[in-house]
Amino acid sequence: MFKKRTNTIDYSHEVTTTAFGYELFREVLLPELLGTEQANILYWTGKDIARKFPLSTREEIEQFFKDAGWGALTIAQEKKNEVSYLLQSPLIEERKKTSRNDCYQLEAGFLAEQFQYMLQCITEAYETSKKNEIQITIKWDPKDKIES
Repeated sequence: MFKKRTNTIDYSHEVTTTAFGYELFREVLLPELLGTEQANILYWTGKDIARKFPLSTREEIEQFFKDAGWGALTIAQEKKNEVSYLLQSPLIEERKKTSRNDCYQLEAGFLAEQFQYMLQCITEAYETSKKNEIQITIKWDPKDKIES
């Protein structure tokens, strides 16, 4: 098991960056470094980030996405053991207009781990690409509890 820890960096001040700078990392550097394993590595990296920033509520998760510049999360559909979010942002809309890499596994892994932390059962997430947005669906089985 991993030891939960809180982040010690002060993020209370806001710094802006250009879309070009953000996309340079996301669309050029990461695919170059990660190659064909990009989706898998980003999913597990998202889970690791969630462990470093454990959140307790869906509202905190939605705020984290805004603060991280990942976009706005809204609930699209909710079922007994599943919730689907729509992820939207101007950058996602721009990516959809081009043939750029369309990988949101970092965000999916982050959501999977946050829900696993909140629900205390094994949780997985997957993404589905829509016209101008991304849908991320989180599923869990309440019988498949996390061992403490």
